[in-house]
Amino acid sequence: QVQLVESGGGLVQAGDSLRLSCAASGRTFNNAAMGWFRQAPGQEREFVATIGWSGRSTGYADSVRGRFTISRDNAKNTVYLQMNNLKPEDTAVYYCAAARVLYSNRMADFVSWGQGTQVTVSS
Repeated sequence: QVQLVESGGGLVQAGDSLRLSCAASGRTFNNAAMGWFRQAPGQEREFVATIGWSGRSTGYADSVRGRFTISRDNAKNTVYLQMNNLKPEDTAVYYCAAARVLYSNRMADFVSWGQGTQVTVSS
């Protein structure tokens, strides 16, 4: 099991940038795909980005591709989500998650979840 703690959320204006961090503890971090998901009020949780265990493979939702970048530092047991050119529709609680496989973009493969961090983008 991997324990996850997100940080870096906040209130920003449209066009601004934020970087989310997710600190992980647990011996399986380096062998797990990591992902970011988000949930807006009244909506279902949705996939945002994923990164494979080595960091070489990444995947993004169409809505964020070209604006968000996921990365990881296995030495620090941390995964990041750099969010640029933020839009009001990016407003949501962002969750970090660890998968039980080396790479995945399927929510069902992610078995450990953080508590989430709020991102609010004003227009």
